[in-house]
Amino acid sequence: MLDRTYLRENPDEVRAALDDRGADVDLDELLGLDERWRELKARGDDLRHDRNQITQKIGELVADGKDEEREEAIQRSRELKAEIDEVEAEAAELRDELRNRMLEVPQIPHESVPLGVDERHNVEDRRWGFDDAHDLPEEVTPHYELGEELDIIDEERAAKTTGSGFYFLKGEGAQLEHALIQFMLDLHREQGYVDLFPPVPVKSSAMRGTGQLPKFADDAYRLGGSNEADYEDDDLWLCPTAEVPVTNMYADEILLQDDLPLKHQAYTPNFRREAGEHGTETRGIVRVHQFNKVELVNFVEPEESYDRLENLLDEAEEVLKRLGLPYRILELCTGDLTFASAKTYDIEVWAPGDDMDDGPEEGGRWLEVSSASNFEDFQARRAGLRYRPERHESADYLHTLNASGLAIPRVMVAVLEYYQNEDGTVTIPEPLQSYMGGKEVIEGHEKVGESALGAGERE
Repeated sequence: MLDRTYLRENPDEVRAALDDRGADVDLDELLGLDERWRELKARGDDLRHDRNQITQKIGELVADGKDEEREEAIQRSRELKAEIDEVEAEAAELRDELRNRMLEVPQIPHESVPLGVDERHNVEDRRWGFDDAHDLPEEVTPHYELGEELDIIDEERAAKTTGSGFYFLKGEGAQLEHALIQFMLDLHREQGYVDLFPPVPVKSSAMRGTGQLPKFADDAYRLGGSNEADYEDDDLWLCPTAEVPVTNMYADEILLQDDLPLKHQAYTPNFRREAGEHGTETRGIVRVHQFNKVELVNFVEPEESYDRLENLLDEAEEVLKRLGLPYRILELCTGDLTFASAKTYDIEVWAPGDDMDDGPEEGGRWLEVSSASNFEDFQARRAGLRYRPERHESADYLHTLNASGLAIPRVMVAVLEYYQNEDGTVTIPEPLQSYMGGKEVIEGHEKVGESALGAGERE
């Protein structure tokens, strides 16, 4: 949430920044609401001052025995009380409307963010891993075909149990998923992260705190019954990212300077309705409704946040370096920033199995596996996250940052395609082998059931 004082004092700057984002915000209406609220608040203060003076005068009139004047003063006090109640009720209603409207205003981009309308104007910062990339098969099989051939990814049976956009992992596929999760947690623990295992359902207040509500309500899974009353009883959503519970665990608290920087990591399953929203990724595990992810969340002092963003990016991309997977870093332009972010870097891993239009010269395609973002005090204002620079000083809003460290399914896609062998097996990256019982190669499994038989065998 933006600081209303900043908005009030710098309307032209805010208007220009929102235009750079392509945000449709009626700033003049917001400023008008704010002005009306301040007028009502000032009017209420004046009325209370007048009533206090009359209350004091009533006591003096009682002492002087001036009964007639006392009754007139009491009547005036009652009139002022009624007027105060009316003004304060209107001010409270306007305050709530203003706050709700402010929740819909996106973050202001940092001055270093490149200008642009959408992802076409993102700036590539660097690439890693292509100079010494290992030899690939002459034709790389896409992960969804390979997963089916090896019987380690089963989308068809998941569609029966749950629906499209979900999948089973089987045998070595499930082992690889577990290995990636534990490898990432161990790596980030080396980097100074404190582990959390948060609850998966989250309240609406937590979703608002990090900026998922109200803007992205349609992309989230809400828990509840068949009517609105059931939703009100539960007021819970399935976690879309561990950013939500981890950031909000300190909501409405005051941390101390000695607590910062505070670095937490958390593994959770994540749930989003957006899978396949553009009519793409209908096969495979690139865009799905449920996926596992390790999230990195940082709480820092404001003056440290942009240095911490660069370090956070390094910490996230270290996963791909150790796995030996080629990737690139993008700096997002103003029009492609997420709602709450002031500055974001995307990490995109290279998956050589599908030759897409956006792939590098080597073919294949880029898959986003992390967005490292600085939210400055935007989330802190929404969630009430403050710190006290010194014990005798007043509390101030801290800065929050996060990054995926990393999103598991797309890393798995890259592993299956990049480390694929001519015979259809997959070499397991060395850092993951110990997590898979020393296994070095994924060889697959024999399929089960009549569906595994050829037509002649079934007859």
